[in-house]
Amino acid sequence: MSFPERLAALRKEFGFTQQQMADKIGMHVSQLKRYEAGSSQPTIEVFRRIALALNVSADMLLFEADERGPDDRLKLQFEAVSHLDEKEREAVETVIAGVLHMHDAKRWAQPTPPHPKPTVKKKTSSASRTGTRG
Repeated sequence: MSFPERLAALRKEFGFTQQQMADKIGMHVSQLKRYEAGSSQPTIEVFRRIALALNVSADMLLFEADERGPDDRLKLQFEAVSHLDEKEREAVETVIAGVLHMHDAKRWAQPTPPHPKPTVKKKTSSASRTGTRG
């Protein structure tokens, strides 16, 4: 999904009309329509205002889900953990490591499909290998 498509989809998901969204980010509705049509690109400042108005991260506007980093909820949790004292952080890290270890063990315990055997093609002799020089 392109930026214009994602912008329109998020705007609709949040229940904003184009006029409401334009008002929220402080621009004329015709400019927002150009962004959604893909005929114009926002400046960095406008892009920032769009993200703030929709309460999403900039990477959510720019990237596909599989291209993004941790979701906003995880970012907030990581931020909260960073404010814990050292002993509490170590406890959280231990729990996370344990859950990841269980996930890996479960994943590796699943049978994997057999790999096809590689086929080896026999080399055919060519006339250039006769030892004659031209």
